[in-house]
Amino acid sequence: MQEPKRVLFLCTGNSARSQMAEAFLREYGGERYQAFSAGLEPREIHPLTHRVMEEIGLPLSGQRSKRVDEYLTKIHFHTLVTVCDQAEKNCPTVWPGLVTRLHWSFEDPAAFVGSEAERLGKFRQIRDQIQAKVREWLAAEADCQGE
Repeated sequence: MQEPKRVLFLCTGNSARSQMAEAFLREYGGERYQAFSAGLEPREIHPLTHRVMEEIGLPLSGQRSKRVDEYLTKIHFHTLVTVCDQAEKNCPTVWPGLVTRLHWSFEDPAAFVGSEAERLGKFRQIRDQIQAKVREWLAAEADCQGE
Protein backbone atom coordinates (compact mmCIF):
# COMPACT_ATOMS: atom_id res chain seq x y z
CA MET A 1 0.00 0.00 0.00
CA GLN A 2 1.21 3.47 -0.90
CA GLU A 3 1.96 6.07 1.79
CA PRO A 4 -0.86 8.58 2.17
CA LYS A 5 -0.28 11.99 0.63
CA ARG A 6 0.05 14.65 3.31
CA VAL A 7 -1.89 17.82 2.55
CA LEU A 8 -1.54 21.06 4.52
CA PHE A 9 -4.26 23.71 4.35
CA LEU A 10 -2.85 27.08 5.34
CA CYS A 11 -4.57 30.37 6.15
CA THR A 12 -3.87 33.32 8.37
CA GLY A 13 -5.77 32.42 11.54
CA ASN A 14 -6.44 28.68 11.19
CA SER A 15 -9.82 29.44 12.73
CA ALA A 16 -12.28 28.78 9.89
CA ARG A 17 -11.36 28.04 6.24
CA SER A 18 -8.34 25.81 6.75
CA GLN A 19 -10.09 23.94 9.57
CA MET A 20 -13.06 23.23 7.30
CA ALA A 21 -10.81 22.07 4.47
CA GLU A 22 -8.92 19.75 6.82
CA ALA A 23 -12.18 18.19 8.02
CA PHE A 24 -13.50 17.71 4.48
CA LEU A 25 -10.31 16.05 3.27
CA ARG A 26 -10.33 13.74 6.29
CA GLU A 27 -13.93 12.83 5.46
CA TYR A 28 -13.58 12.37 1.70
CA GLY A 29 -9.90 11.53 1.20
CA GLY A 30 -9.94 8.15 2.88
CA GLU A 31 -6.67 6.41 3.58
CA ARG A 32 -5.00 7.98 0.56
CA TYR A 33 -4.61 11.36 2.26
CA GLN A 34 -3.57 12.79 5.61
CA ALA A 35 -5.06 16.23 6.23
CA PHE A 36 -3.47 18.99 8.28
CA SER A 37 -4.15 22.69 8.77
CA ALA A 38 -2.21 25.60 10.20
CA GLY A 39 -2.12 29.37 10.34
CA LEU A 40 0.45 32.10 10.04
CA GLU A 41 -1.09 33.85 13.07
CA PRO A 42 -3.33 31.18 14.64
CA ARG A 43 -6.42 32.04 16.64
CA GLU A 44 -8.94 29.79 18.36
CA ILE A 45 -11.33 27.98 16.06
CA HIS A 46 -14.26 30.32 15.54
CA PRO A 47 -17.49 29.17 17.27
CA LEU A 48 -19.43 29.51 14.00
CA THR A 49 -16.91 27.24 12.30
CA HIS A 50 -17.74 24.56 14.87
CA ARG A 51 -21.46 25.20 14.44
CA VAL A 52 -21.64 24.97 10.65
CA MET A 53 -19.51 21.85 10.55
CA GLU A 54 -21.63 20.17 13.22
CA GLU A 55 -24.72 21.01 11.15
CA ILE A 56 -23.51 18.69 8.41
CA GLY A 57 -22.28 15.96 10.73
CA LEU A 58 -18.57 16.80 10.63
CA PRO A 59 -17.70 18.07 14.10
CA LEU A 60 -14.15 19.35 14.44
CA SER A 61 -13.40 16.94 17.29
CA GLY A 62 -9.68 16.69 17.87
CA GLN A 63 -8.83 19.65 15.66
CA ARG A 64 -7.12 22.69 17.12
CA SER A 65 -5.59 25.87 15.83
CA LYS A 66 -1.91 25.44 15.01
CA ARG A 67 0.99 27.64 13.96
CA VAL A 68 2.65 26.75 10.67
CA ASP A 69 5.97 26.40 12.52
CA GLU A 70 4.66 23.18 14.08
CA TYR A 71 5.04 21.56 10.67
CA LEU A 72 7.68 23.52 8.76
CA THR A 73 10.74 21.25 8.30
CA LYS A 74 9.20 18.63 10.62
CA ILE A 75 6.67 17.01 8.29
CA HIS A 76 7.06 16.61 4.55
CA PHE A 77 3.90 17.51 2.66
CA HIS A 78 2.96 16.41 -0.80
CA THR A 79 0.55 19.32 -1.27
CA LEU A 80 0.25 22.77 0.30
CA VAL A 81 -3.03 24.61 -0.24
CA THR A 82 -3.35 28.23 0.82
CA VAL A 83 -7.01 29.08 1.35
CA CYS A 84 -6.72 32.85 1.77
CA ASP A 85 -4.91 35.55 -0.15
CA GLN A 86 -2.99 36.76 2.90
CA ALA A 87 -1.52 33.30 3.51
CA GLU A 88 -0.62 32.96 -0.17
CA LYS A 89 1.21 36.28 -0.02
CA ASN A 90 3.04 35.58 3.25
CA CYS A 91 3.53 31.82 3.14
CA PRO A 92 7.07 30.50 3.53
CA THR A 93 8.47 29.82 0.08
CA VAL A 94 10.69 26.88 1.00
CA TRP A 95 8.90 23.64 1.86
CA PRO A 96 11.23 20.64 1.77
CA GLY A 97 9.73 17.74 -0.18
CA LEU A 98 6.71 19.70 -1.40
CA VAL A 99 5.40 18.43 -4.74
CA THR A 100 2.38 20.67 -5.34
CA ARG A 101 1.42 24.13 -4.15
CA LEU A 102 -2.13 25.38 -4.77
CA HIS A 103 -4.05 28.53 -3.94
CA TRP A 104 -7.80 28.44 -3.32
CA SER A 105 -9.02 31.92 -2.48
CA PHE A 106 -11.99 31.91 -0.10
CA GLU A 107 -13.52 34.92 1.59
CA ASP A 108 -12.94 35.10 5.35
CA PRO A 109 -16.31 34.39 6.98
CA ALA A 110 -15.03 35.64 10.34
CA ALA A 111 -14.46 39.10 8.84
CA PHE A 112 -18.04 39.36 7.62
CA VAL A 113 -20.09 42.01 9.45
CA GLY A 114 -23.81 41.53 9.93
CA SER A 115 -26.45 40.10 12.20
CA GLU A 116 -25.95 36.70 13.82
CA ALA A 117 -28.15 35.10 11.15
CA GLU A 118 -26.23 36.84 8.33
CA ARG A 119 -22.88 35.82 9.80
CA LEU A 120 -24.07 32.24 10.14
CA GLY A 121 -25.22 32.36 6.51
CA LYS A 122 -21.76 33.55 5.42
CA PHE A 123 -20.06 30.71 7.31
CA ARG A 124 -22.42 28.22 5.63
CA GLN A 125 -21.70 29.73 2.21
CA ILE A 126 -17.92 29.47 2.67
CA ARG A 127 -18.26 25.96 4.15
CA ASP A 128 -20.19 24.83 1.08
CA GLN A 129 -17.64 26.40 -1.28
CA ILE A 130 -14.77 24.65 0.50
CA GLN A 131 -16.62 21.33 0.50
CA ALA A 132 -17.23 21.59 -3.25
CA LYS A 133 -13.59 22.55 -3.92
CA VAL A 134 -12.19 19.64 -1.89
CA ARG A 135 -14.49 17.20 -3.72
CA GLU A 136 -13.57 18.72 -7.09
CA TRP A 137 -9.85 18.48 -6.28
CA LEU A 138 -10.15 14.87 -5.15
CA ALA A 139 -12.00 13.98 -8.37
CA ALA A 140 -9.27 15.64 -10.45
CA GLU A 141 -6.58 13.81 -8.45
CA ALA A 142 -8.34 10.49 -9.10
CA ASP A 143 -8.57 11.30 -12.82
CA CYS A 144 -4.86 12.10 -12.95
CA GLN A 145 -4.07 8.76 -11.35
CA GLY A 146 -6.33 6.88 -13.75
CA GLU A 147 -8.87 5.74 -11.20
